[in-house]
Amino acid sequence: MARLSLFSPWPIVILLAAFSFVLMLGPAASDSAIMDELAHIPAGYGYMKYQDYRLNPEHPPLVKMFAGFPLVFQGLNFPTDQTSWITDINGQWIAGSQFLYESGNNADNILFWARLGPMLLTLGLIILVYIVAREILGRWWALLPAFFTALSPNILAHGHYVTTDIGAAFGILLSTYLFLKYLNRPGGKSLVWAGLGFGLAQLMKFSAVLLIPYFLGIFFIFWLINRRHRKFWKSLLDIFLIFIIGTALIYIVYLFAVWNYPAEKQVTDTEAITQSFGARPLADLNIWMAGNKFLRPLGQYLLGVLMVMQRSAGGNTGYFLGEVSAAGWWYYFPAVFVMKEPLAILITMALALVLSSLNILRSFKNGIRNAWQKFLEYAKTSFSEMAMFLFAVMYWAYSMNSNLNIGFRHLIPTLPFMYILVASAIKKWFAINPASLAVNWWEKLSNLLGRLVNFSVKFVLMGALMLWLLISSLFNYPYYLSSFNEFFGGVNNGYQYVADSNYDWGQDLKRLKIWAEQNLQPDKKIAVDYFGGGHPQYYLGNQAEYWSSSRNNPKDESINWLAVSINTIQSAVSPTLPGFIRNPIDEYRWLENPLIPFAKAGTSIFIYKL
Repeated sequence: MARLSLFSPWPIVILLAAFSFVLMLGPAASDSAIMDELAHIPAGYGYMKYQDYRLNPEHPPLVKMFAGFPLVFQGLNFPTDQTSWITDINGQWIAGSQFLYESGNNADNILFWARLGPMLLTLGLIILVYIVAREILGRWWALLPAFFTALSPNILAHGHYVTTDIGAAFGILLSTYLFLKYLNRPGGKSLVWAGLGFGLAQLMKFSAVLLIPYFLGIFFIFWLINRRHRKFWKSLLDIFLIFIIGTALIYIVYLFAVWNYPAEKQVTDTEAITQSFGARPLADLNIWMAGNKFLRPLGQYLLGVLMVMQRSAGGNTGYFLGEVSAAGWWYYFPAVFVMKEPLAILITMALALVLSSLNILRSFKNGIRNAWQKFLEYAKTSFSEMAMFLFAVMYWAYSMNSNLNIGFRHLIPTLPFMYILVASAIKKWFAINPASLAVNWWEKLSNLLGRLVNFSVKFVLMGALMLWLLISSLFNYPYYLSSFNEFFGGVNNGYQYVADSNYDWGQDLKRLKIWAEQNLQPDKKIAVDYFGGGHPQYYLGNQAEYWSSSRNNPKDESINWLAVSINTIQSAVSPTLPGFIRNPIDEYRWLENPLIPFAKAGTSIFIYKL
């Protein structure tokens, strides 16, 4: 790291990370548990406290272990004497509810301390983006993608939850960075680091499995460009050594997490989970590995991969652009990206795309041969940029082909790559100056003024966009999960377009409690149909009556207030696509004007006065 001084960018990077941490701190304390945290937090505690991986095998352990580590020292009660732990197959949801709300623990303290690990990981991502970008852009221009990362509402949203998306972004970026360093400077040390980076990425999120074909692909491209200086088979062997080193790291971490997981239960759990899987040879191999004394850590890893493959193929019921479906939409991710990415960043991306497209078109000015030569020159001198572009394209193509359309968060691993590429295009734009044909002092002065005006206009434009991003991030505080850009309703109205983890993941239950304290008399009840990881009666006590559409109007039972999560109400009342069947009793037909509530708790819970 460069020596800190007034002339170093590092103080700015540290301030950016610290500011981002402050912006996440408030929501981390005020948000109730989102849906996935109900499973991830008890799982992480189980890995760290008991070295037992029976909960939440469909996600790798590392982020959950970061979350569980500070909880180990707090003397918490854990439901190891309940069927959710003893006999249930992956009883993660019940175990989570028992751990947080039914065992005498302070749920809010658990949530805050568990979220600390992911928040620190987010700070690591900001710093890592700067480090990677510095090698491509230089130390000052690398501040631009770091700024985008630190102030992105989407990263601020998921950075303070116990989920795997920020971990995936960190792991994939670090792994790619180390792999590219190996390609440029092969050797034993860089090979080991690349292997450890690959293993770390796999321990963050199973989507990092895409790094296997990606690394093989960019290795082949790199070899084609540099084949005079590389022996193909030796280099390919090195790539497999990288994968082996990564697998060894996976094995060590999983070995720790399954150490006290009874072998017989691991086998029965694996059999039960994989019984409906279509890929029987892989499922049978998984069962055999679970029962093998030495291979069962990798068996648990393989189980998670298979579960993700099964879920991706199956899809997820959701609301999107006025429709409800379980089949997914191929254009879901591009649309959600345009809706939720801040306008300041979208405009910068559009500018970078136009500039890059113009450069490509200019390369064809002197024919295809000239364009090809320019491409080869670019590939040799800017291979890291090209590799980042290829990863973003591959990941987006995979995501758009999946039926699992449950949120912008699945695109987060591509954001660092996109921000770095955008900053590179903007840097090249700043380097373009008016051509000089000056022959006398007046023309030289005019050219100098032209350069100054040219630079000033660009500087003011980029400064305005960065200020816009800062203001929008502050304006969205603390409702980062519900943030949409101004064209799509902002933080208050984005639910009209899409829900689930894009807008409503259960984060506002504590805000419903505050509303009830301010608006309801202590002896009055409120019916609650809640989607999320919280527990209505934990926060509202006997004032909360669990409800659903099928119970009909709460007013029939002298309850004059109803609270429904937006995700639930949109899925209940919006038109369904052909082939999707919804039970009429779940459609809130008895509720007048379901999309026009009396009030809202936070951004995501509609409150009705009946």
